[in-house]
Amino acid sequence: MSETDGAWISLFSGGKDSSWALYRALERGLDVRRLVTVHPTGDSYMYHVPATELASLAAESVGIPLVDVEPDDFDAESAVDAGAQGDVELEPLEAALRKLDDDLEGGIAGVTAGAIESKYQTSRIEGMCDRLGCDLFAPLWREDPRTLADAMLDAGFEIQIIRVAARGLDESWLGRSLDREAIADLERLNEEYGVHILGEGGEFETLVVDGPHMDRAIELEYEPGWEGTRGTIRITDAQLA
Repeated sequence: MSETDGAWISLFSGGKDSSWALYRALERGLDVRRLVTVHPTGDSYMYHVPATELASLAAESVGIPLVDVEPDDFDAESAVDAGAQGDVELEPLEAALRKLDDDLEGGIAGVTAGAIESKYQTSRIEGMCDRLGCDLFAPLWREDPRTLADAMLDAGFEIQIIRVAARGLDESWLGRSLDREAIADLERLNEEYGVHILGEGGEFETLVVDGPHMDRAIELEYEPGWEGTRGTIRITDAQLA
């Protein structure tokens, strides 16, 4: 990766993976000038979905301006296949990055992403970076999940689970801290049901409520919302400590 002059942009949802990519970029000294959050209108193949509205609080705590991207509305069921849907979902993000490339001094040098194992997502982001002529920093890519989990906790990340959708994950997981006890439980569920211990297959979604890159923690009030075999917390109040 050539760390050329120009701005770095962090693809940011507020979840653990994109937050870890941002943290590692800052630790490395990359000039991250904007966070970009995509707000999907429904289920998404490309993006983290729940509670993306809280990314603005996280950005305020991190101290980097946030750019919100509202994807063009489209009927997911009308897409020819998952690949076509992913391509369509990428379009508004790429348009936002092209505008930033024009607006920021020196243009865009690179983009950070939090993908771990999803070639579906990573290949599309790589293609987008090629078209933009910028680098991609993906520090989680193909790393061992347990090693990543330990690194996040060792660094001081405080992570809450905000959505679950997998066999073995019941309502008790909603709002649970992703701590070492939870990781141990997820390892057992991985052996029994194949649950990915970092939720890479969409088994669960997270929000980083505090970390070394944040000035203030995010305080949440919420209610669990459970529907059959999946659930998402309903956030009733959120503020910075």
